[in-house]
Amino acid sequence: MGAGHAHRLYRHGHTAIHDLPPHCKLAAAFAFVVVVVSTPREAVWAFGLYAVLIAAVAAAARIPAGFLLRRLLIEVPFVAFAVLMPFVAQGERVEVLGMSLSVSGLWGAWNVLAKGTLGVAASVLLASTTELRALLLGLQRLKLPPLLVQIASFMIRYGDVITDELRRMSIARRSRGFEATGIRHWGVLAKTAGALFIRSYERGERVHLAMVSRGYAGSMPVIDEVVATRAQWAYAAVLPAAALAVCLMGWTL
Repeated sequence: MGAGHAHRLYRHGHTAIHDLPPHCKLAAAFAFVVVVVSTPREAVWAFGLYAVLIAAVAAAARIPAGFLLRRLLIEVPFVAFAVLMPFVAQGERVEVLGMSLSVSGLWGAWNVLAKGTLGVAASVLLASTTELRALLLGLQRLKLPPLLVQIASFMIRYGDVITDELRRMSIARRSRGFEATGIRHWGVLAKTAGALFIRSYERGERVHLAMVSRGYAGSMPVIDEVVATRAQWAYAAVLPAAALAVCLMGWTL
């Protein structure tokens, strides 16, 4: 895993959030999501407090609100699903703006939207403050099965390789005057997909042989051993601990 590899979600910074070890941030984000999912949907006020906690972390990490909101658009398909729930769910009905909606469907839609949005926001903040290579090292540090970590690493990096290969093929087509404008060009695009698969497969074979020739035996060497102090663990635990307090109040009040 080459150094300096960044992804589009990452936003470079030198804040305390950025400087936390990756496994601390992974554990904190996972714990926060578990707490949010465990919160009763009827405790509407609790989700507002969770949003305040997310906003506080974003402010501490100096992540602009616009940057965070744009990345939240990834959950649009889930929003569309949630919007349909009040119309298709069964049970007691209620009139809203002249429409007959299911009460259980409304609660279900709220549950999906609130918990999904908070979970995506936590994931975006994690990705915005942690480089891709550091995330993979964090997964290793948390004792995730090494094979899964390697698969994730190769998948991400080969995604970049395949995207770059597809871009070059697209430039080559345009330089020859080709522009896909209708169904009659689908054959050319299908041949492009086939050629891309063959090139990617061949490149994978060459990379694997190169790795084996350099001593690869099924595991990647750990070059940077990242160790977290108690203070760093305590700092990372602030978010899930605060969320847990809110969740407990949501169950008792």
